[in-house]
Amino acid sequence: MTTAEQSTHRADVATRLLDSSDQLSYDPLQEVDWDGEVDPRHHGASPEWSTLYGTAYWDEMTAEQRAALTRQEAASVASTGIWFEMILQQMIIRDFYAKDPTDPAFQWALTEIADECRHSIMFARGAKKLGAPAYRPPRHVIEGGRVFKTLAKGEAAYAAILLAEEVLDVMQRDWMRDDRVAPFARTINNIHVVEEARHMRFAREETLERLQGASAARRQFNALVVAVAGYFIVTSMWSGKVYENAGLDPERARREARRNQNHRALLRSSCAGLMEFLDTAGLLTRPAKALYRAAHVL
Repeated sequence: MTTAEQSTHRADVATRLLDSSDQLSYDPLQEVDWDGEVDPRHHGASPEWSTLYGTAYWDEMTAEQRAALTRQEAASVASTGIWFEMILQQMIIRDFYAKDPTDPAFQWALTEIADECRHSIMFARGAKKLGAPAYRPPRHVIEGGRVFKTLAKGEAAYAAILLAEEVLDVMQRDWMRDDRVAPFARTINNIHVVEEARHMRFAREETLERLQGASAARRQFNALVVAVAGYFIVTSMWSGKVYENAGLDPERARREARRNQNHRALLRSSCAGLMEFLDTAGLLTRPAKALYRAAHVL
């Protein structure tokens, strides 16, 4: 594909995404039932996605304890989502700084940032409604995020964005259809899935475009950068503090969660499509694979 053809293709994709956003976008402040009471029997996420599902501890828990745990876990995932959405917005703004504002890709980038602002507010209000505190990644991850958002660019930035969005997308597709999940949480998941589908399409397109003509050394380096970011994103999703806040024995819960093969298998199966894309793009190198295996997504 020539440079002119690439430019035309990029503009066409961005125009279609803008049209889709115009036709199908949501205002969470209006769409989500923020005033209704949360039924203590309702889950925050599908039980099968719990870090303790399938363990001996899970078998001993009451139905209400299980629901309380998934509400805390869903809030933890949402909090990690907010953290990375803040990183994502800064990387996109930096990437499009001083570029042609008449370019549909520029306008789409601003649209995506606006979406992410609404999503972060939606996640924050959702976590509070689930009765959870403000979960945050560990300090070293937060500081690493500062470095990443400042230095990451090109395919490294967009592939990392795609990774974070894809992992969250797969689990939320399960949660939004699950009648066991609180209705307001299902609405939040549905909004995010619909709108993030456009973000993922853009991230895939940008990743592949930035890799055009990239050297083997550049692919090797950025594959490792993306894998490091992916490792910390995935391992930060479920805070170890959720167990105590759900009224469980935190030491036993963390011990059994670390050995939970069911949760690991679910993560691996949910990331199969993502790993296939990274492999096709030349970003699934041996060092990268080692990190993805350590995060249990490969």
